[in-house]
Amino acid sequence: MSVRHVSRVRALYRRILLLHRVLPPDLKALGDQYVKDEFRRHKTVGSDEAERFLQEWEAYAAVLRQQANENRHNSTEKACFGIFLPEERLNDFRDEQIGQLQELMQEATKPNRQFSITESRKPKF
Repeated sequence: MSVRHVSRVRALYRRILLLHRVLPPDLKALGDQYVKDEFRRHKTVGSDEAERFLQEWEAYAAVLRQQANENRHNSTEKACFGIFLPEERLNDFRDEQIGQLQELMQEATKPNRQFSITESRKPKF
């Protein structure tokens, strides 16, 4: 990966983790872990794949930023994150990517997610 890509990757990685702060706690934890795994997994890819990787994650960050802004302005409605993934787009995915997407969907839609987030409460006197 070129030096130019490395600085772009670092900035994008930080921006995504900052954007994840607007997500509900369980989705933030899931998203943070997924981003960390994906960026680590793509650390040694070639220049062309690195460029495609960066473009996709930059698009994700742009959508997340837009949805965060929309949710902030529509404070009376339940926050909504994500986009519809058309079937024809799935045809472009490799089998490994389809497997990852299925695992992510299963984790995100579990009634009892593996992440247990509780708020600390001050005792009432």
